[in-house]
Amino acid sequence: MGNPYYECPLPVAIPPAKPLLESIKLGIKETLFPDDPFRQFKNQPASRKFILGMQYFVPILEWAPRYTFEFFKADLVAGITIASLAVPQGISYASLASLPPIIGLYSSFVPPLVYAMLGSSKDLAVGTVAVVSLLISSMLGKEVNPNENAKLYVQLVFTATFFAGVFQVALGLLRLGFIVDFLSHAAIVGFMGGAATVVCLQQLKGILGLVHFTHGTDLVSVLRSVFSQTHQWRWASGLLGCCFLFFLVLTRYVSKRKPCFFWINAMAPMMCVIVGSVLVYLTNAEKHGVQVIGHLKKGLNPLSVSELAFGSPYMVAAIKTGIITGGISLAEGVAVGRSFAMFKNYHIDGNKEMIAFGMMNMAGSCASCYLTTGPFSRTAVNFNAGCKTAGSNIVMATAVMATLLFLTPLFHYTPIVVLSSIIIAAMLGLIDYEAAIGLWKVDKGDFIVCMSAYIGVVFGSVEIGLVIPVTISLLRTLLSVARPRTFLLGNIPNSTIFRSIDQYPVANNIPGVLILQIDAPVNFANANYLRERISRWIYEEEEKLKSTGGSSLQYVILDLSAVGSTDTSGISMFEEVKKNIYRRGLKLVLANPRSEVIKKLVKSKFIESIGQEWIYLTVGEAVAACNFMLHASKSNNQFYQSSMVMALAGASLKEESPGANGRDDRPRPRPPSLKGWDTGEISTPPIKSRSSSHTPWNSGLSTSIL
Repeated sequence: MGNPYYECPLPVAIPPAKPLLESIKLGIKETLFPDDPFRQFKNQPASRKFILGMQYFVPILEWAPRYTFEFFKADLVAGITIASLAVPQGISYASLASLPPIIGLYSSFVPPLVYAMLGSSKDLAVGTVAVVSLLISSMLGKEVNPNENAKLYVQLVFTATFFAGVFQVALGLLRLGFIVDFLSHAAIVGFMGGAATVVCLQQLKGILGLVHFTHGTDLVSVLRSVFSQTHQWRWASGLLGCCFLFFLVLTRYVSKRKPCFFWINAMAPMMCVIVGSVLVYLTNAEKHGVQVIGHLKKGLNPLSVSELAFGSPYMVAAIKTGIITGGISLAEGVAVGRSFAMFKNYHIDGNKEMIAFGMMNMAGSCASCYLTTGPFSRTAVNFNAGCKTAGSNIVMATAVMATLLFLTPLFHYTPIVVLSSIIIAAMLGLIDYEAAIGLWKVDKGDFIVCMSAYIGVVFGSVEIGLVIPVTISLLRTLLSVARPRTFLLGNIPNSTIFRSIDQYPVANNIPGVLILQIDAPVNFANANYLRERISRWIYEEEEKLKSTGGSSLQYVILDLSAVGSTDTSGISMFEEVKKNIYRRGLKLVLANPRSEVIKKLVKSKFIESIGQEWIYLTVGEAVAACNFMLHASKSNNQFYQSSMVMALAGASLKEESPGANGRDDRPRPRPPSLKGWDTGEISTPPIKSRSSSHTPWNSGLSTSIL
């Protein structure tokens, strides 16, 4: 069997102390600048830094010098294609926001030009969106009736758009885009689905030709308004609406099955507008109850700076609407831009996108536009049309400008029912039931968040549909912080790996040793819980060993590999756990403390109180040390008992027995030095032990008893 040896383990290093200002600088950089946007300015002359700075803040200066005729041809086709979609959608969504249709066209002219200069996405197509239009109508409509005081309502919309832009720019400049992340994917799926459902139901007003309709957005109010006016339903309008809706859904289906025919879906709304206008003109359907848009004035956007109602008594409502709609549009626009950027393998800067969105909305609010972002449907058409740069937005804006200058009289006979059909067809694509089913399969908690958003929007209001899922998501996050998981670890057979016994039932317990892993940072929010949970683990283990007659518990190992940080409350928790363990006659051992944790444990003198010889780099080394101590202690006890027997028999002992004179002569692993923990101190000869070479968990571990 030979003489076994215990090899001293590698020490746990303490990271060098950093000056306070340097630590603060590093923390700010990691929090606000994780992408290191200034790396391109390093080691560059001043003139080059100026050029790079201009290109960073105005991306068009970067790609315009490399613009080619091939790019222009691709952007020209894509721009004309999305313009054919932007015109009818702009008119439709403006009516959804209770705004004059011409403002919807204005909103597809100025904002795309601003985004083309400042945006970093090659594929994003700028325009109005139905969900934001619904939000504006529902939130501001409660303050001012758009039918009774149309001028004040429009002023509040422009003011809300301005504050939405200010909010977006502030998030981008302060690098606070992570705030938008509180709208989780599950919340967005449910909110978009609920808003789409409500929008579709509200379009029954246009489909059925109703004149009076509820301003409420909940399901009960809409259905009550629809079915309480059955005597006013217009059969001609309903038939026309069903036909156009069927055509739009059919073209969408064909485009999905045959992506090469994407242009059919893109051109379908404009075709409906043209056909509907011709039918109304030829059949005089306007006189038979089919409502039309009416007169649209020609000309470009008039300035609306003087229309911003900063001194209005409804200022608070405008700011609230701007912040909420700005956050929603920002989340959608950035998510859409990143999604399509992955297809072409390029990166977009989320903070630069926020600044671009904010600037285009601030400029738009001064040019008779309301809130715009990057809608998915229009961006998908732009992508499939083969756009190469953001120049497609310039082409689209030019086409809209031509429409405003020359073609607006042609929209006089456009039936409202066509606009309602276009909105319903677009909204059906936002009800993503497949994503909801996927959430149910993967994470039931996310499914609850999704359904709470959907139910909140459909049966409550848009605001309720936002507040409920965000609240539930935050509570889930707080709960995960306040109640972190702890795991009982065991050894995987024939390996030196320790994993959760719940995940790996084949993992073996180590006799006399309890190994626990804490799976989260330890701080004031969870310190009390962790103290109680660790005590319960120890109590349950001791009870189990008593009932099974196993070896008594001697050591408790805490695996801190997943504990990234701690605070003073966490350190107090470790102190209390240590005292509780010592009262039970056990020994506390720490394994793999992270850099921030070990620094604070050293500064708080916790390491000195526990003994630096009880801190190990890995769980395997900690278990090896505990095994060595158990076997050495067992050998010493046997030797002590035999010595006492010989003494009582009158035998003459040649050496003093271990444990005499009150000394604790149990062998201990050689501790590394606390100051620097120099590995040179670990190179001493291994400590010999009289214990058996058998190890109960693994004989192959390099730091175990050989």
